Amino acid sequence: MDVHCSKHKCAECGKCFSRKLDLTVHMRSHSGEKPFECTVCSKQFTQSSNLATHSRIHSGEKPHKCPVCDKTFSHSGDLVRHTRIHTGHKPCKCSLCDKRFSRSSDLQRHERYVHSNSRSYDCFYCRKMFKSSQELKCHVNTHTDAKPYSCRHCSDCFSQVGQLKVHLLKSHNEGTWFACHICQKKFCYSSHLKQHLCRHEAVKPYVCSECPKRFCTEGEFKRHLSLHSDTRFMW
Repeated sequence: MDVHCSKHKCAECGKCFSRKLDLTVHMRSHSGEKPFECTVCSKQFTQSSNLATHSRIHSGEKPHKCPVCDKTFSHSGDLVRHTRIHTGHKPCKCSLCDKRFSRSSDLQRHERYVHSNSRSYDCFYCRKMFKSSQELKCHVNTHTDAKPYSCRHCSDCFSQVGQLKVHLLKSHNEGTWFACHICQKKFCYSSHLKQHLCRHEAVKPYVCSECPKRFCTEGEFKRHLSLHSDTRFMW
């Protein structure tokens, strides 16, 4: 038997590690222990390296720079996903309709909204059902008037993080605008710019399986699908 394996073996799942430190970190996945806490927002992490990466959000440090457009990012993973905008690489493929996406989160969102009618998240206040915990969380804020996202430049607060991002861009010029190279119109989100470009190019990638209609954006497509179903989409 491998000496290292027998010496640093997880008693919970049997996984082996070459270093005792790696085993210690791994054991936190079983215990739920998160000893590293952010001094700004109190979010906790299992590893100090994860805390250091997270802290860049508060400090504004963005050491990872795109070689094409010079946009900078706090995390290397964000840079990798961003470069796919320039290369057109879309490694995430839908197994049901063959549509491809540059990010796994976009693929999951596509499958959840387009290919699934499952809604397992129930609002305590009005009993509406939602497809994700994040959708439910944003919805609940409409009942409680909670505004947990505050601007560090002024006293404004927001119920959704997306609203804060838009505010920072429009009111404090903080963040990155996404500009259309054809008409120079600016957008807060790259996804919105992508949808806008479809209109210039007359591209309508969302095809209804019930009728011949096609749509530029996922939002338009979802609203149209509700016409073919008794179930209305929850926003």
